[in-house]
Amino acid sequence: MTETLKKGVAHRPADDLQIAGLVPMSTVDWPDHLVATVFMQGCPWNCFYCHNQALIPTRTPGAVAWDEVRTLLARRRGLLDGVVLTGGEALRQDALADAAAEVKDMGFQVGLHTAGPYPGRLRDLVQRGLVDWVGLDIKALPEHYDAVVGRPNSAAKAWESLQVLVDAAARGKGIDFEVRTTVVPGDVTAADAVEAARRVHDAGARVYALQQARGEGTTGDFAVSAPGWDAECERMAAQIEALGWDRFTYRPA
Repeated sequence: MTETLKKGVAHRPADDLQIAGLVPMSTVDWPDHLVATVFMQGCPWNCFYCHNQALIPTRTPGAVAWDEVRTLLARRRGLLDGVVLTGGEALRQDALADAAAEVKDMGFQVGLHTAGPYPGRLRDLVQRGLVDWVGLDIKALPEHYDAVVGRPNSAAKAWESLQVLVDAAARGKGIDFEVRTTVVPGDVTAADAVEAARRVHDAGARVYALQQARGEGTTGDFAVSAPGWDAECERMAAQIEALGWDRFTYRPA
């Protein structure tokens, strides 16, 4: 337990988090776990198919106080397995490590959704034992990354984050993680999906998910479906599954 908690100090750096929303109970944000999900405001990337477009702006103030999360967890001991920190991009905020430490101090597991733009912060959480499971988005092959996320020099960071997780698992750090790729019809995300999955597998990841983009919450400036799209995704899923994973999941829209 941290020193500030021992002394009963009311203010914690976690209180500075910009939190956009809180789902008290979720069965879908961490496979096989019942969790509370905390949505962080702000993301450095601008993926055109993002279904949380409202969470991208970094200057939007938070709508939920961290103390609401504390109160919820105090009531849900024995009911929830853990907390998933998501976004936006949860790792964007410096106070996230303090929030994760507080969740662990309360006896809950910590899950994290990230697109991988901050491999150094991810490594810090892993090394400090502050995260139990990570859902990592790998969006495309490195040569197409900037076009997908709308920012330069993005690929190296995302793929380095993958390596952070692979290395941690290899060292027996107890970090479970799922890599997922979201595909959009007629886009490089779909063209790259099978080869990206192959490279993820070659890097050492063993849990993977292919998921169709959804229209809800996006800009609506692109199609999430097309003639034959479901069949194309099923073919992609079959090719990816054949690479050989400990666990593979296909998530249609």
